[in-house]
Amino acid sequence: MKQQKLLLIVNPRAGKNKSLAPLLEAADTLSAAGYLLSVRCTKAGGDAAKIAAEEAAGYDVCVAVGGDGTLNEVVSGLVGMEHPPLLGYFPQGSTNDFAASLKIPNQPEAAVEAILRHEPRQLDVGFWNRRSFVYVASFGAFTRSSYSASQSAKNALGHFAYILEGMKDLDTLRPYRVKLTADGEVLDGEYLFGAVCNSTSIGGLMKLDPERVVLDDGKFEMLLIPNPKNASDLQNLVMALLEQRYDREGLVFRHVSSIRLETEEDLPWSLDGEYAPSMPAVEIVNRQRALTMLL
Repeated sequence: MKQQKLLLIVNPRAGKNKSLAPLLEAADTLSAAGYLLSVRCTKAGGDAAKIAAEEAAGYDVCVAVGGDGTLNEVVSGLVGMEHPPLLGYFPQGSTNDFAASLKIPNQPEAAVEAILRHEPRQLDVGFWNRRSFVYVASFGAFTRSSYSASQSAKNALGHFAYILEGMKDLDTLRPYRVKLTADGEVLDGEYLFGAVCNSTSIGGLMKLDPERVVLDDGKFEMLLIPNPKNASDLQNLVMALLEQRYDREGLVFRHVSSIRLETEEDLPWSLDGEYAPSMPAVEIVNRQRALTMLL
C-alpha cells in the first residue's frame, strides 16, 4: 500500500492553548500510523489559503489546524482544485462552530482519531459571490463582533470576547432594508439579522437542531430576524430566540439552495467570522458535496 502523504497547515496564533505539545503528540501518532507528514505554519491572513492552493494537490490529506477562519482559508484553497485531497480539521479556535456540528474534539490528540478512522464524508461548500465559506454567511446585528474581536481577546476570553464585542453594537442596532430571492421565494423587508448557514451553531451563541441540519444535502439553513413592528412582535421574537424555536411566528426559517440579496444599504457581512464588504447584490449558492472530509 502506497504511503499516504499528509499536509498540516497550522495557524500558531489560534486558540487559548499555546502549548504545542498536543499537536506534536498528534503528529507523532499520525507518523506512527504510516503517514508521511509535512507541516506549514501561517504567518498572516491569507497564508493558509495560499499554502493549500499551491501545495495541497501533492498530498492525500490536508489538515487545517486553527480556528474556523483557518478552516475557511484552507477550504478556499482546495475548492478550486479538480481533485482536492481529503480534508481534515484540528479545531484550535475560540468558538469552533463547525467542529461542534461535526462533533470533532478540540484536542488534536483526540481529533486525530478521525483521520485514522478514515471515514470520508462529503460536505457542501457555500459561495458568496465568488468567495467560499464553510458554515455561515451573516449580516446585521452582532455580525461585526465575529470579525472585530481581536485575536488576543478571543484567545483569552473565548465566547465571552464575542459577547463583549457584540455589546458595542447595541447602540447602533438597526434594521436593514433588503430584498431576498430564496429558491424563487421573494422576501422584501427590514431585517435585524440574517444568516445562511450549514452548521448547527452560529457564533457559538445560536443553536440549530442537529436533526434539521444535513451537511451534504445541497441546502443551507436560512434564518432571518425581521424588524419587530410592535411590542407583541418583539415579545414573539425574543421568546423564539431564547427557546431556539426558529419556526415560531416572528422569525423566518427556510432550507434553501440559492439566495440573491439586493440592498441599497451599507451592509457588511461575516463569512465564517471573517469580514466581507458590503455589496449591492450578493449571490449565495450551495456547491453540493464539493469536498470530502475525514470524520
